[in-house]
Amino acid sequence: MPDDRLLLSGLRVTALCGALPEERVRAQPFELDIEIGVDLAPSGHSDDLGDTIDYGTVCADVVVAAEGEQFTLMEAMAHRVAEVCFAADSRAQWVTVEVRKLRPPVPQQLDTSGVRITRHRQ
Repeated sequence: MPDDRLLLSGLRVTALCGALPEERVRAQPFELDIEIGVDLAPSGHSDDLGDTIDYGTVCADVVVAAEGEQFTLMEAMAHRVAEVCFAADSRAQWVTVEVRKLRPPVPQQLDTSGVRITRHRQ
């Protein structure tokens, strides 16, 4: 399997995700980066969208899951996003998801907090 990957960077969602009481009722901004391991040789040769993963579909499905569900931990959101990516296309072999909370609720000066996970198709 080649080391090819589809890159989706800076996908913004507004979601209910957090452990604090106010985070459970007030949606907040998150930014997602997603890498999907997939053989890109077929689409490189054919120049046909049908030979690759449609990232528009992946983004739409991820937004529905992230904004339509509720999470206590960013780890759980990242895991759910990985599941969505695998469900979107059977050619996805692995997925790396980075979730960043853009306004972390801490008194310190902190630009973002986040997690990065990698999951492999079973």
